[in-house]
Amino acid sequence: MDQARSTISQIFNSEPHSYTRFNLPQSMEGDNSQVEMILSSDMNEEDGENGDGDHLNHSSNRKPYVAQNFECTTKNLCFMAATIVFTFAIGYSIGYLVHQKKACICAPSVLPSEVEDIHNTGEAPVMVWDDVKRLLGHKLNASSLETVLSEFTSSSHQAGSPGDEDLGNKVLKKFKEYGMNTWTNEHFVKVQDPPASGYNRIVFKNGSEERPRGFLSYSANGTVTGAVLYARYGQENDFRQLKNMSINMNGRVMLVRAGRISFAEKVANAAKMNASAVLIYPDPTDYSIGEDTPLFGHVHMGSGDPYTPGFPSFNQTQFPSVQSSGLPNILAQTITTGMGTKILRQLKGSSLPNGWEDTNRLGDESDVITVEVNNVLTEKRINNVFGVIKGFVDADQYVVIGAQRDAWGPGFAASTVGTSVLVELARSISDMVKNDGFKPRRSIVFASWSAGEYGSVGATEWLEGYLSSLSMKAFTYIDLDGIVTARNGFKVAASPLLNNLIQNTLNEVMYDKDKSLYSQFEKGNWESSIMEPLRLDSAAYPFLAFSGIPSVAFRFHSGYSDYSYFGTMLDTRENLNSVTASQVPQLAVKAGQFAGHIALRLVHDHLLQMDLKKYDQLIRSHVVKINTKVKAVQRMQPQLLPKVLTAQWLIMASGSYSLASRGLAADIQNSDLEDIEMCRMINDRIMAMERNFLSPYISPRDSPFRHIVLGSGPHTLKALSSHLDALKTNDPEAKAELFHSQFALATWTIQSCANSLAGDIWSLDQEI
Repeated sequence: MDQARSTISQIFNSEPHSYTRFNLPQSMEGDNSQVEMILSSDMNEEDGENGDGDHLNHSSNRKPYVAQNFECTTKNLCFMAATIVFTFAIGYSIGYLVHQKKACICAPSVLPSEVEDIHNTGEAPVMVWDDVKRLLGHKLNASSLETVLSEFTSSSHQAGSPGDEDLGNKVLKKFKEYGMNTWTNEHFVKVQDPPASGYNRIVFKNGSEERPRGFLSYSANGTVTGAVLYARYGQENDFRQLKNMSINMNGRVMLVRAGRISFAEKVANAAKMNASAVLIYPDPTDYSIGEDTPLFGHVHMGSGDPYTPGFPSFNQTQFPSVQSSGLPNILAQTITTGMGTKILRQLKGSSLPNGWEDTNRLGDESDVITVEVNNVLTEKRINNVFGVIKGFVDADQYVVIGAQRDAWGPGFAASTVGTSVLVELARSISDMVKNDGFKPRRSIVFASWSAGEYGSVGATEWLEGYLSSLSMKAFTYIDLDGIVTARNGFKVAASPLLNNLIQNTLNEVMYDKDKSLYSQFEKGNWESSIMEPLRLDSAAYPFLAFSGIPSVAFRFHSGYSDYSYFGTMLDTRENLNSVTASQVPQLAVKAGQFAGHIALRLVHDHLLQMDLKKYDQLIRSHVVKINTKVKAVQRMQPQLLPKVLTAQWLIMASGSYSLASRGLAADIQNSDLEDIEMCRMINDRIMAMERNFLSPYISPRDSPFRHIVLGSGPHTLKALSSHLDALKTNDPEAKAELFHSQFALATWTIQSCANSLAGDIWSLDQEI
């Protein structure tokens, strides 16, 4: 056998341990599997030294021919040649059959249709993607989800409460039943709750005192008296319109509608106008929750524990007392629909700006109201619960799927549906690995967060605690909060890196028997009809803008308004049934399939499926706007921006990024998928793309969302553009020197992104 193998190696002139490929004969099922085998030359060192003359010698015990052997007849020579050929043929046949037998013995361990290729690289066999999708579709079903929904329904599970802890233990038990590695993460966080013995109150125009039962965590405490000013939804544009009407907003109490943006953004916008307080009410045109339903929420313009900004709230930490810059310094309180409409009807003053659909007045100096807030700061112990399905190749790289577990009240849409889908995805994928031969290349982490209602506290504290390792190893976060709120629309908010993957997933997941999610909800342009900006109050936002991890959040919705029952005690199964035609389990299955397809695709493929072009387009768009505005300011306000300040450096940095992203795309196109080390290196470069958009010049305490494209704060490209608008109008709050500094830092952040994308130090573009 050794002689036969050695002869084959010599014929093909193969190097030691070179690859060759044999086609197995077609099986009865029509399989045409290919198996790679290693053929190694058994030549010893003398073979290499003696040259080609001795390469036919296979036995060291063979005696050398003597001289008279060469005097043989023609008949003897023919006989010897025939013997050699016959021996070679027999050896080759035996070797072939032995290797074929070995391959056939190995093949039945995985179904032929589930194997793309088997490599002698230490890598696990890969199940074809169509079979992965089919398996998930079979395992994730409405009947099993219905059972889990019933099991996790709870009337009271506020963060840190016994109900929250009980649900956490249920999740942990499920993960253990599925054979997952599990652990918990404990934090001690400070939150604001309503006064235990006292109350918050409002008094309008010497009328009767109102004591709202709802509250806004992290409001400033105290008592203020001021004139009411109606500010619609409290968006920046709403206040801009009021400012254009020359209305004095100093010390005013802003009355704003709930919806469109977060409570925190409304209060932050009012604070910029020097308001003294904000009252938020659910207008009946947006909310059908009755006259007296209280609203609950928070007003921290950030995420996580605002009393430990940038670092985790572990019990053993000894950090000095500090507060997040996102905490408001003005009062904020929710009031009921009845209280809000009662105040609106009595307002005087100016008529509403054009485009405001209301029929009321804005309010004048005589519409005085007193607001008193007495919230209590408390410390709570919370637990995050985790389970992991480990990958078979790059186990230290992982996608994270998470859902908040707590709620102000029943929280059926806010947390129960997401937690149930999280648990069912964990069961389904675990079963695929244990029983169906699926071997993910990378790991999947399942996370159940606590204190989500206070501003993604549990998720953010985990990020802050393990940021240095997570930013290098976690390559995507999938958020399951609020995924079913209606059934007539579908929205996705995500990092631009995930655009292609999202589009492919929309086409793969079926809405019904005949239509995919894409064909059901795409209206002309899929991005404009399905994609939306990531919200500040989404748990996916700190993963993206604080940690630089590509993230995605999605939801079934009504198509025209937000879910009315979020942040109320009416977020129940019955009310969610009323807006989904009792299709909650069916919609939850579709949501689970959407999340599952994204996660499984990311742990299945050799290379991470990321859209490298989208950020290039976004950066170029910002750069074009900034360049145009710089020239406009230099023309209209030459004393503010000297001619030496040019956008050329920013343009060059953008060009460097474009060049580097195209270079990475070319490397991917030319990569060898069988080369595990090459795939790992390319994936590392892909994973660094999002992280490198975090400005290294900004403190997380001052501005936690450091992402220059999708974050918030003065360091972002959007803020640069807005700063130029202010300089153009000679706004006294605009500072040319500050803009110059931010402009330079943003330019170098983009160039640093390009340098990182280029990979090796000798590939860097040094033109700048």
